[in-house]
Amino acid sequence: MGYPTALSAKTWGFYDVLFKGKAFALPQPFGSYVMENVLFKISFPAEFHAQTAVEAAIKLHAQVQDKLALIDRVVIETQEPGVRIIDKTGPLANPADRDHCIQYMVAIPLIFGNLTAADYEDSVAADPRVDVLRNKMTVRENTTFTADYYAADKRYIGNAVQIFFKDGTNTERVAVDFPIGHRKRRAEGMPVLVKKFATSVAEHFTPKQSESIKALLANRAKLETTSVSDFVAGIVKN
Repeated sequence: MGYPTALSAKTWGFYDVLFKGKAFALPQPFGSYVMENVLFKISFPAEFHAQTAVEAAIKLHAQVQDKLALIDRVVIETQEPGVRIIDKTGPLANPADRDHCIQYMVAIPLIFGNLTAADYEDSVAADPRVDVLRNKMTVRENTTFTADYYAADKRYIGNAVQIFFKDGTNTERVAVDFPIGHRKRRAEGMPVLVKKFATSVAEHFTPKQSESIKALLANRAKLETTSVSDFVAGIVKN
């Protein structure tokens, strides 16, 4: 019975205790914004601010894979959080260090054409080409990417990558505004997300149980009428 005044109760409510008597100022009404704008990490096991940088690097792989020794510099444009959180130079101690280094996460796909969880391990990081390429990278903020990142109606996570060679030539500047897990790429992303889920389930459960789980989640009507206890029982490993 006290719930309605948890915020507004005089003296003891949140407003008086923590906000000097002022009510919450909300940027928008309560609704389903978070659910509609949720970001799925689908394609790459990379810190989210680098997802589009990895995608851009993969697009450039074919143009540079045979010219790595001829690269003069690599320019990476990112958002302010990308500069602040994952612009990392110098030695990288372990996989956790590497997946929070935008230079590492760009170097791997430029060299190998992809980025997987195994690429953060010591065996891949020991490839001398990785650190040579990292040392040729410049990371800088693109203010448009930053503005689009914070805009509530966009929430983009843009990155751009361009390679310059010693002979004065360069690749095109490849920019990606938002990753495949963004709401604007739902049609493209959902089949990949479902495949990732199916692979994860198959790795954890027996074939029979994994098929049962996938069948239930593929049937919305049945899922909505399934009790919580039955649902939880169905995902307890047999």
